[in-house]
Amino acid sequence: MSIIAYLIPISLILGGVGLLAFIYTVRSNQYDDPEGDAQRILSDEWDDHPRP
Repeated sequence: MSIIAYLIPISLILGGVGLLAFIYTVRSNQYDDPEGDAQRILSDEWDDHPRP
């Protein structure tokens, strides 16, 4: 039973880290253009100067 005292805080910490990572990716605009990425991967044209 004492193992639960360790597992619950560890799971809450890992969940919080995952939530913070998700919030960071949303704020850094990594999900702005999913359709453009889907079309770009199928294109034969080379993009020598990608956007930063």
